[in-house]
Amino acid sequence: MRADVSRVAGVDAEYMNSLYALKPRFSDALTGLRRQCVDVGVRPAHLTWLGVGFGAAAGLTLVTLPAGPVAAVAVGVLVVARLACANLDGGVARDSGTSTSWGSVQNELGDRLADLAMLAGLAWMVDAPWAGLVLLAATAPSWAAIAVNTAGGARKNGGPMGKTERCAAVVAAAATGWFAPIAAVIAVGSVATALLRLAQGRRTLAGAR
Repeated sequence: MRADVSRVAGVDAEYMNSLYALKPRFSDALTGLRRQCVDVGVRPAHLTWLGVGFGAAAGLTLVTLPAGPVAAVAVGVLVVARLACANLDGGVARDSGTSTSWGSVQNELGDRLADLAMLAGLAWMVDAPWAGLVLLAATAPSWAAIAVNTAGGARKNGGPMGKTERCAAVVAAAATGWFAPIAAVIAVGSVATALLRLAQGRRTLAGAR
């Protein structure tokens, strides 16, 4: 009974304080588009790399448009499209029966590159010597999750500064122009998220032994 209560709309309780908890609803909203992609023969890899393009476009928009409502809407649309591609590529692969090991590799690479392309725009707008470190810190949660998963532990995707939170933070930067403070929050939050995932993974792997 307790395990059942810990799930709301198919989301584990550990994700309830993270935007990752919205993923099931987001996936449901994309059901029609996912079926259309399968019907017309869209390849999962095309969606993966299209997501990288949307991430790069979001970063470029952050640099070229002045901060404000227009920039926020434009960046918001692009990051939603980027997240949609990240959601659709795996779903299309499963539904079409085209899942491959190399496809999983491309999915991971695409996710990292889309994130870095988006955050490169934010780093460009930060006039500080530590701006580049934001890109390094932002990858830390994913590397931690992959490392634990490789060792046999469960893959963790939640926050406090996961992929979805980073996208939301970039939209906030586009709206406000607070590039340096938001970049610092992303960097610190990403490192904290990586440490949290590693701690959770260590407990899980120790319990398994």
